[in-house]
Parts: sequence; C-alpha cells; structure tokens
Amino acid sequence: MTPGGVPGGSGRVEPPRTMLLQALETVRDPELDEPITSLGFVASCTVSPDGKARVRLRLPTYFCAPNFAYLMVADAYDAVSAVPGVVSAEVVLEDHFASDPINGGVAAGAGFARSFDGEAAGELEQLRADFLRKAVLAGTDQVCRPLLAAGHDPAALLAMRLGEVPPSPALDRLRQRRAGLGLPAGDDDPLLLDPATGAPVGADALPLHLRRAHLTRVSIEANSGICRGMLRHRYGTPGAGQTAV
Repeated sequence: MTPGGVPGGSGRVEPPRTMLLQALETVRDPELDEPITSLGFVASCTVSPDGKARVRLRLPTYFCAPNFAYLMVADAYDAVSAVPGVVSAEVVLEDHFASDPINGGVAAGAGFARSFDGEAAGELEQLRADFLRKAVLAGTDQVCRPLLAAGHDPAALLAMRLGEVPPSPALDRLRQRRAGLGLPAGDDDPLLLDPATGAPVGADALPLHLRRAHLTRVSIEANSGICRGMLRHRYGTPGAGQTAV
C-alpha cells in the first residue's frame, strides 16, 4: 500500500490529497521561481475515491502572459498525473483570457505552438531556460550575500567551490537551478559562473556579475510581492496548500 493511501473498492490505493499538493509544490511559476502552492495559484485540489484528480488554478490577473500560464498548467498536469494512484488528471486554469486554448492544449497534449497559432514550437523551452538563468543569478546573490556579510572578500568568491559554501536551502536551490540548465553543480564546481555559458566568472567580470545577481534577485522578489498582492485583491482567499497569504 502506498503510505497514507486509502484502499478503494477494487483494492487499488486512492492517493490522499496531501500527495497531490506535494506534487504541486514541485511546480514553480517560471518567472517568480516559487512553488505555485506558496503563491496561492492553486484554487482547489481534490481526488475522488477512484483516483480522478481535479485541480483548479488561478492567476493574479485576467491577462497574465499565456506562455507563462501554459507552462504552469502543463507542469501541474504532469506533476499530478505522476502521483501513484492517480488514474486521470484534470488541471484547469480559471478566469484567464486564454483559458480555453491553454486548458484544451494541455489536456490534448497538443503543445503551446499548436494551441496558439503562429507561436514558435521551441518558444516555451527557450522561455523556461531564460527564466532558469535568471533564477541562477538570483540564487547566486542569495548564496553570496551571507558570505560577504561574514567578511569574505568578493575576489575570494572567484576561487570558492560549491562544496566550500556552508549548507543552506539557498545553496540547494542554486544547485538545482544550475542542474536544470545542465550547468556544473557538484561540490568541486565553481560558485560563480556565467549562467549563459557555464564558464567561470573572471576577475574583470566579477563586479558586474555580482551586481546583476543582486538586481535580478531584487526584481524577482519585487514581482513576487506584486503578484501576491494582486491575487489577494482579486480573490481574497488563500489557495490550496498555501501556508500564508
């Protein structure tokens, strides 16, 4: 029996709702690099005794970019479908101007280009990679700021390896984002590298690299705050699995 599961009438295990929410926690808003659960984007999440999962998603505005929205819905569908015991998944984006093509395209596995005529087939993966590179920059600032505050000279960061950085959730996230881009993320790999090329950052490029990392983090965090505020204003209720509003 799957841990925490509930036997169904046929002896099959029904996945508990908590397993669906845990799966949805792995789905990130591509621009904000935060789980859609913590952002409040999951309006509801249910599973029937026969293993049919139903998820309703929402966004801060009616006109949020459709490519971002498609990525979120498609990733949520894949995550929920992979939960043991789920026999079918229905993931629907509500209250959005492009809900119909997004929901229909994800359900049919049609892809973004077929759902939106005139869009390039590789656009979504390029978009995902662009946002991952921004997440790597923001994560670099999150990891480097405590080091600099502790007295490390900025130039010393050039020689530092990931395995030499004190363990932290921020370091774990940075490793994950780098791995998602196929960039070096092992203990012996440099802390500072160019997220576009994977090359180590040189001394001449260090000030600009640290400044870009800082500005990227501040921008992402500011956008996150704006989105949270707009979502609260639009709906006024916390999302499923959201611990704070």
